[in-house]
Amino acid sequence: MLIADKLRRFASNSELGQALEACRTSFLYAGFFSFFVNLLLLVPSLYMLAVYDKVMVSGSESTLLMLTLITLFLFGVMGLLEWIRAQILIATSVRLDGMLGARVFDSIFAQSLSNGGRGGSSQALQDLLQLRQFLTGTGLFAFFDAPWMPLYIVLLFLFHWAFGVVALVSGLILAALAVCNELATRSDLARANQESIEANQFAQQNLRNAEAIETMGMLPRLRERWRQKQESLLALQSRASAKGGFISSLVKIYRLAIQSLVLGLGAYLAINKQISPGMVIAGSILLGRALAPLDLMVNTWRGFSQAREAYGRLNGLLAAFPAREAPMPLPAPLGHFSVENLVVVPPGASDPIIKDVSFALEPGQSMAIIGPSAAGKSTLVRALLGIYEPTRGSVRLDGADIHRWDRAQLGDHIGYLPQDVELLDGTVSENIARFGDIDPQRVVTAAQWAGVHELILRLPQGYDTRLAGHTALSAGQQQRLGIARALYGAPALIVLDEPNSNLDQAGDIALLDTLSTLKQQGKTVVIVTHRTHTLEAVDKILLLVDGRIAALGPCEEVLKVMAQVNPTVFRRTQ
Repeated sequence: MLIADKLRRFASNSELGQALEACRTSFLYAGFFSFFVNLLLLVPSLYMLAVYDKVMVSGSESTLLMLTLITLFLFGVMGLLEWIRAQILIATSVRLDGMLGARVFDSIFAQSLSNGGRGGSSQALQDLLQLRQFLTGTGLFAFFDAPWMPLYIVLLFLFHWAFGVVALVSGLILAALAVCNELATRSDLARANQESIEANQFAQQNLRNAEAIETMGMLPRLRERWRQKQESLLALQSRASAKGGFISSLVKIYRLAIQSLVLGLGAYLAINKQISPGMVIAGSILLGRALAPLDLMVNTWRGFSQAREAYGRLNGLLAAFPAREAPMPLPAPLGHFSVENLVVVPPGASDPIIKDVSFALEPGQSMAIIGPSAAGKSTLVRALLGIYEPTRGSVRLDGADIHRWDRAQLGDHIGYLPQDVELLDGTVSENIARFGDIDPQRVVTAAQWAGVHELILRLPQGYDTRLAGHTALSAGQQQRLGIARALYGAPALIVLDEPNSNLDQAGDIALLDTLSTLKQQGKTVVIVTHRTHTLEAVDKILLLVDGRIAALGPCEEVLKVMAQVNPTVFRRTQ
């Protein structure tokens, strides 16, 4: 069968194709029911043939009644088979989503991480939805019904060779129009889809920065840029729609004309006693049924093109970010953390940003990473967390390469506070508990360690306060809640990137208390900071300049080196 052959070809090329191949049996069942549906679509023609050639000649009302009842029964069976076929495709689309939904979701996050965690696009989820909608739409039925066209053409040849020739030529003409529609609209629709994606991403980016845009009066200029993108998108869509609409009109006009002309042809043949009167009407109905799949293909070609584009984008995404096999679980780490000759080239860069960095920390030790702007601190932090793959060297937690850990398991043993804290849609307790099973005691403990317990109690619903948009929280409050989230479950390794950038004096004091508590609890802490009073609470300082270690050692020694050798760098870290 045509669709089964396509599935086999796709399966050998991609993960998405393999998912479709797994659904191949369902498509075969849909094709099986399509065979009987198409057989039953002959019923109207046979009914008309019997009425005109038998009933009207014999004048038998009982025969007419029985034929009508049988026809109505067969119509009911055909409707049931149509419904079953539709349900099979709906179930197939749901199954496909179940097989690919999680993979696509994970791939989007992997794509975002490859961009340095600066955010990605959810377009792949829309592409999966587009593919599902096509699988459950009427357009796919045309591909199931088209293989049965020869059956109708053969029957028309049996009626009379002239009917068969008209059907064959008409099929070729409509097929040619379908190909023309594809060639005429493919390029414009592909570019329109890409323009649509870019326009949506542009709008989303602006919404994330609404406050700055409004404050600095940037809205009119950005709106004009968005309008230009929209105009380009609309122009491409309009051009594709105009071409497709013109071809669809030709198809519709041709079908109406040819079915009318076939009636005239049938009348001529009947007058000359070459066919019976019933074949005149039956032949017109059969011709319409034979051409219907091609007509439907032309009219739904835009949906097919969008599904094809979505398929290509999904294929590219899944190929670029393949599924990772879960490694063997490892024992819970104690916090022995080491970096050996680390060299990192971030995605999109050609030269190393981190160059031969090495250090080691034992449980209970803390280290601050400092340095001027563009020294590579953020890149180093991402490498320490396993977000960036080292070009050379390794990052090890309790002796195991951090990239060899199962990420879901490792996450329970790592606490991380990014520079830009984002609290997710959920309650305070859900955010602190990282949206896992909420252990009230562990949530409160993490909040107390972060010095934010009293602040949470003052919120409208305390720990049950919903943070949708977290508009009621200041930047400092969000940061302190982010610290509590990082400390939840007492992880062995805690990485804090600028944890006091938005904190007031009280928050700074609470952070120092937090660092003291973590030391007492035997936790390994890495902190990036520009505030010198925070450096007094750590055991070591790593001074990073141009991606290299300029100084590494106890706090007092590194501060002396900074003050004596390079006071400019020291001032930058105030």
